[in-house]
Amino acid sequence: MNRTSPSETAWAGALVEATGVDVTLGRNHVLDAVDLTVEPGRWLGVVGPNGAGKSTLLRVLAGLVRHRGSVLLDGMNVASMSSRHRAGLVGYTPQVPLLPEGVRVRDYVTLGRTPHHALLTGPKDADRVVVEESLARLDLDALADRPLRTLSGGERQRAVLARALAQEPRLLLLDEPTSALDLGHAQQVLELVDGLRREEGLTVVSTLHDLALAGQYADRLVLLSHGRVVAAGSPAEVLTEDALAEHYGATAEVVTGPDGVRVHPVRPR
Repeated sequence: MNRTSPSETAWAGALVEATGVDVTLGRNHVLDAVDLTVEPGRWLGVVGPNGAGKSTLLRVLAGLVRHRGSVLLDGMNVASMSSRHRAGLVGYTPQVPLLPEGVRVRDYVTLGRTPHHALLTGPKDADRVVVEESLARLDLDALADRPLRTLSGGERQRAVLARALAQEPRLLLLDEPTSALDLGHAQQVLELVDGLRREEGLTVVSTLHDLALAGQYADRLVLLSHGRVVAAGSPAEVLTEDALAEHYGATAEVVTGPDGVRVHPVRPR
């Protein structure tokens, strides 16, 4: 993949280590002693039923939620980093992003370059190259001059991902990246992310509601239930029929093939 980038090493993946992560929000114990490790350049999928704590875990890894325990990025504590330093290393796409009023798509994606230039200075030519490349990757060229608020839900979601990619992060955190996308764009986005991971070493952690997609794209999975890790390993080790029945209350057939694990819901008899 031919690219022009202000930093030739920006895409090297980061090592992520979370140990004993606990989060309490109000009276709710949302995460309970969560441990996980993601090797550089690998893709960890976080799955689990609604309310399991998946989105909170991603926000902890992004340094956005107070927690007990530690989260290290290449040995550095994420919680102790400045927001600017963290933004240069971690790209995070929330499930429901806050979108500024009256901002065009291109200008919004350009905000992703902010951590890479000095305060009170505007984007440079190299930044503009990265922005245009991010727009093209997410099939947003024709929408670049449109206000964000005029886009469909799926188009907005692609714009949010384009901004995260424009950061050229070492760790990409994706909270349900395909939830507002049709099947075609969902596959395109996941193929794009997987291509960056394979070719440029980007480390990825994502929550995925669609277990069929999780089983095909992630190297490893962790299954959360009631805030705890109840299974971890390869998709074939985690997405078992017994685990789906116990933690999702679902009846499903699990098939392992050359392209990964496929989960097929089966009507209960």
